[in-house]
Amino acid sequence: MENAMVSLSNELAKLVERFQPDVVAVHARPHYPSSGVLWRPDIIVTADHTVRREEDIQVTLSDGRTVDAALVGRDPGSDVAALRVKDLGAPIAHPTTEARGSDPVKTGELALVLGRSPDSGPNAGLGIISAVSGPWRTWRGGRLDHYIRLDATLFPNSSGGMVVDCRGQILGIATSALSRIAGLAIPASSVNRVMDGLLDKGYVARGYFGIGVQPVAVPEALREKLSLPNQSGVMVVSIEPGGPADRAGVVLGDIVVGLGDTSLEGIEDLQSFSDSGAIGKPVKARLIRAGAAAEVMITVGERPAR
Repeated sequence: MENAMVSLSNELAKLVERFQPDVVAVHARPHYPSSGVLWRPDIIVTADHTVRREEDIQVTLSDGRTVDAALVGRDPGSDVAALRVKDLGAPIAHPTTEARGSDPVKTGELALVLGRSPDSGPNAGLGIISAVSGPWRTWRGGRLDHYIRLDATLFPNSSGGMVVDCRGQILGIATSALSRIAGLAIPASSVNRVMDGLLDKGYVARGYFGIGVQPVAVPEALREKLSLPNQSGVMVVSIEPGGPADRAGVVLGDIVVGLGDTSLEGIEDLQSFSDSGAIGKPVKARLIRAGAAAEVMITVGERPAR
């Protein structure tokens, strides 16, 4: 047992040593810093909720230097922010190539959370992945490719730090802001998707139909009459004047049961479609209108900034 424990300890120490050069301390809020990860050349990713100011941001690197950083963009929905540091170079362990691939994350696997303090240097927390599920929408409105809950200690500066699995693959970055009961790992695939938008526009563009909806059940007799597979849909209860749906001829009381090839059973389906990259594209909306089947073509807009 002692040899096994020593072996595990040594392997964990090797993982910390391998990945810690890419983990930085981020000075973007009062009192204490958070952590960040060198994710792409000259680009650091961190947890958005820890970025309390948009100017005078600095990062402390693994060699002890503290340098200026500029905010590139942020996405509160997924709790991801991107910072740029000039001449920082590429990460040693590149998250786009060393991230966890298609092999599913499993409940019970060990995970390391790596952060950095400007005073004590690298720090690490060890725990297990205590829960995993499929695509998940955060309470902030963003969409993560997976829900990955961590039973690991998140120190005050751990948010934004790197999460590494026991195989030495990057799971993503840590956050304490998306769950009230535990820390989460924002999956590397989600970070990469959000980063693409932040580096392109400074924000993540999301689709927009300009309607307010509520879920409704479709009566069995109506389903049989219209040969619908849906047991439910979303009823339009408000329409923004001049918005995409208004221009397409959607009216109050319409029940949307499909968009393109996607069947709509509830609000989550509509939100997922809005995040699917359909902005600017016409999409066929399948409706129930006054008890009959109807179709309209809606050109998906871009959700206005709040």
